[in-house]
Amino acid sequence: MKFLIDAQLPVRLAAHLAGAGHDVLHSSDLPDCNRTSDSALSDVADQQQRVMVTKNRDFEVSHTVGRRPRRLLLVTTGNVTNATLIQLFGDHLHVIEAEFESADYVELSSDAVIVHRRFGEG
Repeated sequence: MKFLIDAQLPVRLAAHLAGAGHDVLHSSDLPDCNRTSDSALSDVADQQQRVMVTKNRDFEVSHTVGRRPRRLLLVTTGNVTNATLIQLFGDHLHVIEAEFESADYVELSSDAVIVHRRFGEG
């Protein structure tokens, strides 16, 4: 799976996902680094067919209203340590991978993986 990690999430998360065999970019890898606009991040995610991974709820709105980015993983854990965040991803990565086989918007909270489906979808 291909991921694009937003600036408010740690580079360590990108390294963890890469270590699990995924193709991962962090916003710090882009030409404008962590100053890359949300619109530009959505463009990169969509052009490269990546799942946008973010805590930024603005992406939830743009995905829901305009389908940008096309695939979104919203992290709603609140403030947790990087170690806790990485552990949550480790614990739930197989579920996240499976859900993105059919869903385009998944949420990772501190205690659940929540799949958001459009009205009328199974």
